[in-house]
Amino acid sequence: MSKLGIVEDTLFVPMLGRLYASEHCRQILFDEKALELKEKLPSGLLNAERQSQYTLLASAVRSYNMDRTVQAFLEHSPDGVIVQLGCGLETAYYRRDNGHTHWYAVDLPHVMEYRRKLLPEPERETYLAGDAFAEDWIRQVRTDVPNAPILVTAGGLFHYFEEAKVVGLLQTLQQYGEITLVFDTVNKSGMAMMRKKYMKQLGHADAQMFFYVDSATDLTKKSAVKSRFLRRNHTITTSPGMV
Repeated sequence: MSKLGIVEDTLFVPMLGRLYASEHCRQILFDEKALELKEKLPSGLLNAERQSQYTLLASAVRSYNMDRTVQAFLEHSPDGVIVQLGCGLETAYYRRDNGHTHWYAVDLPHVMEYRRKLLPEPERETYLAGDAFAEDWIRQVRTDVPNAPILVTAGGLFHYFEEAKVVGLLQTLQQYGEITLVFDTVNKSGMAMMRKKYMKQLGHADAQMFFYVDSATDLTKKSAVKSRFLRRNHTITTSPGMV
């Protein structure tokens, strides 16, 4: 496996959160596939004491919230498509697949190489190696499914990028039909706390963080998209081309 960068190395954070919840708090989240992968993770990772119960459960709750969004989308659009940006070692396909929808997982080439070793590409999940903010992946998805509604998830991704990158992605997606984008975020105060304390607790103090949302209205004005604010400072769903 190629060496992971500072940001890419954070892919283990949500995995450890899902493992902790699966072993200690199943009422929040149970991830059988994560438990299967436990012994394949880097040695020493599971014994690290730098994470607290709070940081572990915070990651698990984010996964739970994303799962609820995926489930609601598939109930409303059973023939819809799921695209996971910055997928890392995400295992939502194994938790929330409805038995016939198609999934896509997008991440940088060296991350995808590592993912393939631990999680070989399943029957209905296509792995796309590339930049989440480039247009290649959405062109590919739209070529495969020209008319299907698409749910794009970006859990734990946008924090590490400048606002202009996120706005550019929102503007790009508007050109590709019925797409819903859901992502987690914090406000400016929350970002200050994450920079000062949270990332240090996770052992990733070197991972720079930039993007936050104080106003969903301001963000959608910059992006010129229609949006639904689902949960204050946590999740925004943006639906280009939808009412």
